Amino acid sequence: MAETETLLNGASVIDLDPKKYIIIKGAKVHNLRNVDVAIPRNKLVVVTGVSGSGKSSITIDTLFAEGQRRYVESLSSYARQFLGRMNKPDVEYIKGICPAIAIEQKVSTRTTRSTVGSLTEIYDYLRLLFARMGRTYSPISGDEVKKHTVDDVASYVMGLEEGAKVQVLIPMAHHNKANLEKELQLLVQKGYSRVADDKVVYKIDELLEDKALYKTYKDKDTKFVLIDRLVVKLGEDADETRMRISDSAQTAFFESLGSCVIEVLGQGKREFNNLFEMDGMRFEEPTPHFFNFNSPFGACKTCEGFGSVMGIDEDLVVPDKNMSVYEGAIAPWRGEKMGEWLQPLVKKALDMDFPIHRSYKFLIDEEKALLWKGNKFFKGLDAFFEYLEENAYKIQYRVMLSRYRGRTKCPDCGGSRLRKDTQYVKIGGRNIAELLLMPVDKLWEWFNALELSEHDQQIGKRILVEVNTRLGLMLEVGLPYLTMNRVSNTLSGGETQRINLTRTLGSNLTDSLYILDEPSVGLHPRDTKRLVGVLERLRAQVIP
Repeated sequence: MAETETLLNGASVIDLDPKKYIIIKGAKVHNLRNVDVAIPRNKLVVVTGVSGSGKSSITIDTLFAEGQRRYVESLSSYARQFLGRMNKPDVEYIKGICPAIAIEQKVSTRTTRSTVGSLTEIYDYLRLLFARMGRTYSPISGDEVKKHTVDDVASYVMGLEEGAKVQVLIPMAHHNKANLEKELQLLVQKGYSRVADDKVVYKIDELLEDKALYKTYKDKDTKFVLIDRLVVKLGEDADETRMRISDSAQTAFFESLGSCVIEVLGQGKREFNNLFEMDGMRFEEPTPHFFNFNSPFGACKTCEGFGSVMGIDEDLVVPDKNMSVYEGAIAPWRGEKMGEWLQPLVKKALDMDFPIHRSYKFLIDEEKALLWKGNKFFKGLDAFFEYLEENAYKIQYRVMLSRYRGRTKCPDCGGSRLRKDTQYVKIGGRNIAELLLMPVDKLWEWFNALELSEHDQQIGKRILVEVNTRLGLMLEVGLPYLTMNRVSNTLSGGETQRINLTRTLGSNLTDSLYILDEPSVGLHPRDTKRLVGVLERLRAQVIP
């Protein structure tokens, strides 16, 4: 840019009000030659010019550099030591500048642990949402896993009919049979006088004195310690009954390290547990840390949080998905020798109702799974590659294995990067792994259709607002096809810039200077108008 002095309404830039204009005096960065510029504040300003005219020099290298430098200088000396020293741009002075944010067209992240979800902060809100609202379900029975409390036990007993006879039991600690006598003596010292099996209650003193009775009890598979027994009284005595059962339940949870069995005589037993377990499985209680794939605690143990492992690459096994299985879509099964693996499938295709003449890309998931796992009629691709592994001492098999190896989706987490038991925690019937693999438009529709109880709405109200706002902005800037699990370093420069714009809009900063480098590059014309609307909304976030 040639040497110039910008005049507004006949006034020099030095005479303008810094409260209304950002004033740049004597900019000499790169190819700028002592340029004076006044930029209106709280406006959407477009800097245009031919390539090499100095657009980036005046905006990024001068205006943003100085705004960032001044902000860093305002921090304490302790904070500044962790930030690199920032040089002052070659300019006489800049007045009226506010904290600056530059959103450029470049991919700044190289690590494969950074994803779209972490860049937009949506993933952080999802972790918090599942930690607060998620319900854990047992994969065996499908029932919800809950931690019982003393109040749960008391409410159950108080819900029984008046006059019901109740026994509070705990499982006897598992010991070798030779130590049962010592265990009974220890119970006496603790103040307990009775034990039980499935049907009969025994006095401990009688067991220790009567050898025959002791042997009978010793041979029982199920043994309990009787903590208390009472008759349910309601009406005026209800408070006394509740207080007594609460004390007994508290004692039972303490003595058994988490278990309490309530037996209603003539009706059966019900077990309560204040540990987070069900169907013989111990579950982790949901916390934000539990859903973090960047932490060893939450990451999948197989892929260590990367979502992929070295294995057999489907794209290498089936390089041309337009071909059918009969036409030779499966590359390793071509040829005379390895074609023997294909023959049983061809012969039995009609019996299995498998479409061997249909293109591989049109096979449904169940048909592809059958092709890989096989059945009683033929051995699938998994068995084929296991055979190659077993015979890998032969060089031709090692060569064949190397030909089809590559980075593949982790078989345990399915590419979600999270440990497998996170899939047991669900909201609205879906776990967090399913949400991470959904495109933005589908995810936005799911959240808008999500029905929650009044209690859950109060818990997740603020979190859902943040998630829906960011998802809506991603739709507006033309990114409906991305998934939260998409790795950041696979994005284009334009996609990265629009994601950063989404994050910036979601932060709701006011009175800040935003500098965007060609934000509409790569956008379809129909999305450009929507992007302008987003920028106008950004402009509206100013202090009046």
